[in-house]
Amino acid sequence: MRINRYTVKLVKEGGINYSLEESVISPEVARDVIEKVFNLSSSPVEKFGIIALNTKNRIAGLHIIAVGGLNQTVIEAREVFQQALLNNAASMILFHCHPSGDVRPSREDVQFTKRLEDAGQIIGVKVLDHIIIGEDGKYASLKEQGLF
Repeated sequence: MRINRYTVKLVKEGGINYSLEESVISPEVARDVIEKVFNLSSSPVEKFGIIALNTKNRIAGLHIIAVGGLNQTVIEAREVFQQALLNNAASMILFHCHPSGDVRPSREDVQFTKRLEDAGQIIGVKVLDHIIIGEDGKYASLKEQGLF
């Protein structure tokens, strides 16, 4: 019988300088960071990611977790939390873009956010918000809308 040994590593792919004096606690700041790093408002396909935050709500890491098609991305909760845990995140902000430009959250967006919030409570990574990026600087915050 063969038993395999594994090592899990988080590899930094690069970074950018971004002037951010405060913690990431507002949807506007989160949207600005997401746009600066990923430019999702011009994406022709849906992309889903997270901002992993430390205990002071400072950015520990930014991740695009899934790239989908025109109106859908398939995401597993374990993929989301894997990235958050590798960054030793205390909390995270979910985000994705709607290539249509319409920032209204779908029923699936809300259900998935609630599932991740429940899972996060169990493993100790709080979901602070879910930001939907549209075009021309438009965005929606599920937390501000009271959807989770």
